[in-house]
Amino acid sequence: MKICVIGQGYIGIPTAVLFAKNNCQVIGVDINETIVSNLNKGNITIEEPKIKEILKTCLENGTYMVKTHPEESNVYIITVPTPFKENSFECDLKHVISACESIIPYIKKEDIIIIESTIAPLSTETVIKPLFEKEGYVIGEDLYLAHCPERVLPGNILEELVHNSRIIGGITPQCTRKATEVYKIFVEGEIIETEAKIAELSKCMENTYRDVNIALANELVKIGAKLDINVLEVIEIANKHPRVNILSPGPGVGGHCIAIDPYFVYSLAQEEAKIIKMARDTNKSMPDFVVKNVKNILNDYKENKHIISIFGLAYKGNSDDDRESPSYDIIRGLEKDFDLKIYDPHIKFTNLSFEEAIQDSSLLLILTNHDEFKELDFNKLKENMKQPIIFDTKNIIDKNDILEEITLFNFGNLPK
Repeated sequence: MKICVIGQGYIGIPTAVLFAKNNCQVIGVDINETIVSNLNKGNITIEEPKIKEILKTCLENGTYMVKTHPEESNVYIITVPTPFKENSFECDLKHVISACESIIPYIKKEDIIIIESTIAPLSTETVIKPLFEKEGYVIGEDLYLAHCPERVLPGNILEELVHNSRIIGGITPQCTRKATEVYKIFVEGEIIETEAKIAELSKCMENTYRDVNIALANELVKIGAKLDINVLEVIEIANKHPRVNILSPGPGVGGHCIAIDPYFVYSLAQEEAKIIKMARDTNKSMPDFVVKNVKNILNDYKENKHIISIFGLAYKGNSDDDRESPSYDIIRGLEKDFDLKIYDPHIKFTNLSFEEAIQDSSLLLILTNHDEFKELDFNKLKENMKQPIIFDTKNIIDKNDILEEITLFNFGNLPK
């Protein structure tokens, strides 16, 4: 089977190499010539366990290659980004539409077209299907169209692509069956067959569910700050109830899924989706909340201009994925009033060392739960920082481990 995967990013690359590893002939497609060149040389463009070794093997045996344009294939899988429109909150399908249009010169009867990109409910039926119908194809007879969203976590993508359950939502039952045959090549988890619109809404609501629950924890942080109550202890105690699981609060929500997908649902039913929008607003407000508390913490320390050490750009620990990361909003909120030094060992363009990042700093601000940040060298903090203060927005520093000379703030003891 020959498979063309359009988009070679966080989902496209792992998807492509898993098919290639399982003896499919795979063409990866990306419009970014640098990405294409790097991948063909075996230089992986994302940080993900085991993927570099599999990529190298597939390149050597010729089952995977990358180009800037599609080729005639049996299966076309679309894995391009789907941002939202700032004004209307609608799903912006421009990249998906462009990808679909790019394969039209190559498709033929009996081909299978799969949209993996997360899209708003009804998009496959009302926007994507007509693109192929106007070329004279009958969906479900000439071409088989389905929406099959990924459900993976950065840092464990290969494992989860194989073992997680997979939703297969076809435009017709025959479309569903054809797409199922494709994923059975490497998926070992349960394959759930359904309609395209149900698959679309299911994926959006999975991420919306998480967003709403994170918002509850973040709202609790604000309540605790106002009432001078340690909410981290509140959460720990409340979660001892057998049917309660309050999530961990944080500096905001990042990633290309949780921070975006709820808007797709809200845009289609704004009167009905009020909780969804309020949760999004709460999570979007957290960077400003962090900035406000940084200023409160440093208010008692008189300096002409404080240096703040930003620890973490990625939105998720032990990952280089910084898409929609709240760290960038926090940086924008701080850079007018403070000098910033940014350190993230997983992000290539941050070239400061740990020692350089803390030198003469008045505050170390932890925004990502990388393992490297969980066991800091506190002696170096004491020796090199001007004011040895840590503001841990991810609650990863054990207060029992730090030195007496270091002041630790988290969401449990914010200053008034």
